[in-house]
Amino acid sequence: MTMTARLIEGGVTTPAGFTAAGVYCGIKKPNPVTHPLDLCLIASTRGPVPAAAVFTTNLAVAAPVVVSRGHLDQSGGLCAGVVVNSGCANACTGDAGMEVARQMSAAAAAALGCDTSHIFVSSTGVIGVPLNLGKIKTGITAATVALSTDGGPDATRAIMTTDPFPKSCAAVIDTPKGRVTVGGMTKGSGMIEPRMATMLGFLTTDAKVAPAVLKAALRQVCDETFNAITVDGECSTNDCVLLMASGLSGVEITDPSDPALVEPLRAVAGHLAREIVRGGEGATKLVTVRVTGAASLGDARLAARTICNSPLVKTAIHGGDPNWGRLIAAAGRSGARFVLDAASVRIGDVDLFVHGVPFDERAAAAATVLEQERMVITVDLGTGGTDEATMWTCDFSEEYVKINAEYRT
Repeated sequence: MTMTARLIEGGVTTPAGFTAAGVYCGIKKPNPVTHPLDLCLIASTRGPVPAAAVFTTNLAVAAPVVVSRGHLDQSGGLCAGVVVNSGCANACTGDAGMEVARQMSAAAAAALGCDTSHIFVSSTGVIGVPLNLGKIKTGITAATVALSTDGGPDATRAIMTTDPFPKSCAAVIDTPKGRVTVGGMTKGSGMIEPRMATMLGFLTTDAKVAPAVLKAALRQVCDETFNAITVDGECSTNDCVLLMASGLSGVEITDPSDPALVEPLRAVAGHLAREIVRGGEGATKLVTVRVTGAASLGDARLAARTICNSPLVKTAIHGGDPNWGRLIAAAGRSGARFVLDAASVRIGDVDLFVHGVPFDERAAAAATVLEQERMVITVDLGTGGTDEATMWTCDFSEEYVKINAEYRT
């Protein structure tokens, strides 16, 4: 029996066993037009449930990441609730920031009636600014009262920073044992190039899964989705993704490669990853980069990442310039095995460079492809290998520079 996951509208509260809320507590500046939210709470209705997470690889790690990683280790991979604030990263804030992260999780634990080690805490926003614990505690109290199965949209809004739109979805899959549902929400618009972590992402499922199995499945899916996107090549201090499993579907998963879990998880994570790129700071185009003809999977991913992170490639795409030379140059300097005389470049369905021979007379057709909001660029490394990889990126615009030049002002 072939099992296929189907995307549906929803979020972290779509799987049974989870409630959420988003409130304003004053971390962000008030805005009478947009009415921002800045504190999110996600709760398991069953108390501590199996959970797994992956975290940033940045060595300048934020206090909430240290605390949450410790809690998951201490609890043996159990989590009862998640508290997240936006507007302040609580990163590079020393011992005081670490204590705020601990107190933030303690306040959430008291509100939800669980042990502090069963709380996952996360923050996002400006680095190096103290986080106001008093406001956080007030927000946790308000969010606890507001928890509901309808609270997903507000929770999603509450974790946004420069994101132009909220990002959430869900997926279902029908198995011989019953239906499995996965829901999720993410934030991320700049500082997006995870490298074995992700932005802020929170995923839930009603499958019955042990923590070790959850962790293996999450790592596998993250490598194919969140770790395959880049907006600007920057890796944040606060990146993390958490997956919690309520078990309420009754469908037990013991194999981390079981399609009953991996397929809906991949569907949700893949959709959210592409939405992050589509909503990248100043982005106007979503670009799928396929690298084929690689000598190894590692080479394919290396070349794809180098192409996706190239400012010259990204600005050419923004300007509608089918500059195949920049794509070839990026692939050639990536460190992946590369044979120029056998390499090829295709933009959409237009072959611009085939086995080392340019076809510049096709540039006008390729430029038409670059006018679209979504496009596929394929680069063959010419090694004769069969490995390939896909990554997603966006263009670089003047708006990206403006947003980041004025981020703290």
